[in-house]
Amino acid sequence: MPARTFVDRLSQHSDSSHAKGKGMSLLHGLRKSVLALAGILALVASEGAVAQTADKPLKVGVSAGPYGDILREAAKVAAKDGLKAEIIEFTDWNQPNAALQAGDIDLNNFQHRFYLANQIKARGYQLVALDESILVPAGLYSKSYTKIADIPDGAKIAIPNDPTNAARALLLFQRAGLLKLKPTTGLNATVLDVESNPKKLQILEIDAAQLPRSLDDVAVAFVSSNYAYLAGLSLRKALLAETEVAESKPYFTLIFAACEDRKDDPRIKAFIAAYRSQAVKDFIVEKFNGTIQPAW
Repeated sequence: MPARTFVDRLSQHSDSSHAKGKGMSLLHGLRKSVLALAGILALVASEGAVAQTADKPLKVGVSAGPYGDILREAAKVAAKDGLKAEIIEFTDWNQPNAALQAGDIDLNNFQHRFYLANQIKARGYQLVALDESILVPAGLYSKSYTKIADIPDGAKIAIPNDPTNAARALLLFQRAGLLKLKPTTGLNATVLDVESNPKKLQILEIDAAQLPRSLDDVAVAFVSSNYAYLAGLSLRKALLAETEVAESKPYFTLIFAACEDRKDDPRIKAFIAAYRSQAVKDFIVEKFNGTIQPAW
């Protein structure tokens, strides 16, 4: 067999390199195609997830009662702009924030800033206050007396048993001249901060929802507007309304709350905008006759 020349060997090497190069080029092209396909599939999946989220109703939590009526009216306004909303009522005031933190709802509207701050501190929730919704001034109500001056010595008075609303009540009783609190307590007042009780009134701490019912057994009770409305009590007939105490306004101004990482969610913003519309404002004014008022 004739010896292979240098040219023969060089030619064979060139052919081999060319074949190898073609193989590498084909492999590179295939890899690019696979990556492109993966990108397309990821985009389709992402768009599908967004569409699926958009199709799901925005879940808004609220305490049972008239606040839910307002949210349902807002949901009608939101629906006209293509946003579905489901209103979920809770009977326990601890539940709406727990459900929000757990992701079971997207937004809630039942509390003032102080109540939210206390729950965040006590339970470590990652929640944030958003826009104001309604003014819900409480009042001192009585079935037995029409004037504060007529309340006898030793009478029973009732206040809410949760810390933030107990302070509201004590401030209002102080404004009525029935109690005097230590000057340094203010919005953090508890029954232990009562410095003077000239009529020796018995202060009972009762669940907020039961305060209207307690009027059969006590001389005066502090009742928030939602429970007053449900019980047929008019703020105009209260012995004293919270609107007369300027420092109490933050306590009767309700806010929307959401998880911190969703505060800029467009759907949440859209629902709040629907809530704060003229249509909902007119609904509140006409339905609640001053017991509940729009905050905007």
